Amino acid sequence: MHRGKKIARRRLVFFSLLLVFILPGLAPAMDQPVLSKGQTVYVPVYSNVYSGPRANVFQLAAMVSIRNTDPKESIKIVRADYYNNEGKLVESYFPGGKDLAPLASTHIYIKEYDEKGGPGANFIITWQAKGLVNEPVIEALMLGLKGGQGISFLCPAKVIDTKD
Repeated sequence: MHRGKKIARRRLVFFSLLLVFILPGLAPAMDQPVLSKGQTVYVPVYSNVYSGPRANVFQLAAMVSIRNTDPKESIKIVRADYYNNEGKLVESYFPGGKDLAPLASTHIYIKEYDEKGGPGANFIITWQAKGLVNEPVIEALMLGLKGGQGISFLCPAKVIDTKD
């Protein structure tokens, strides 16, 4: 295959994958506001992905972002537990909880070469509020750079329990 065609094909694959990962994240923004007193959510985190015919490992950093979207009320992060590929607890964040003021945010950063979680790592995050509030935005952003190539994608949280 001609070198120019290979480059064009790689770009097409890259941008196609980028759209596959970005567009699903935009759909929730079109929904009506969800009010809740609290939730437990599952957040997938990828510390690496595989690429190419040889399944080359591409290391990724991850940032889990928790954003209070309510303009009037605070929320409390009750727990943020990091689990590895086998479902074993690796680390607990925010011991004693963490309050988020209206429109405030916080994050948890997992370094690019941290291999404790593995490719199937995840967070279980529980938040609560005193009354009904706007559901926070909780998502994981993965990104990595290698040899001039970059990859980034978002994974939204999935609600697994609700306190209403």
